[in-house]
Amino acid sequence: MGEEIPAVIGAAGVRVHKQEGDHATPVGLLTLRRILYRADRVSAPASSLPIEPLAPNDGWCDDPTHADYNRPVTLPHPARHERMWREDDVYNIVIVLGYNDSPPVPDRGSAIFLHLQSPDRKPTEGCIALTEADLRRLLAAGLSEIEVLPPA
Repeated sequence: MGEEIPAVIGAAGVRVHKQEGDHATPVGLLTLRRILYRADRVSAPASSLPIEPLAPNDGWCDDPTHADYNRPVTLPHPARHERMWREDDVYNIVIVLGYNDSPPVPDRGSAIFLHLQSPDRKPTEGCIALTEADLRRLLAAGLSEIEVLPPA
């Protein structure tokens, strides 16, 4: 599409060499894999991507020492993980991005998503966050990848 959209990124900016826990957004062309959403809060976005509702026991492993690193998990889970069913609204729509997933390399970064911005536009932990209106519009238009450019 070639469109530039205002986005919120990781608190540490963007990095070519992403590391687990560095709060940076990875540089690169990231494929949109699938959409997860809170069916109890929002309607499913229009998209040709696979879409599925989140459940309260959905998680994402961010423990680089575990075999499930950078993969979805069912909670409870023995390794360190992120809870996908959040109290805030930022994961009401969350898109799994193709980053460090084929296969995951320990410590290269995990749980890199495209999701909704917080109302105060607070930086993410390394994800990319858009407004709900922009995210829905782009998904309906067929967005299939997102490019994160290195710092100028």
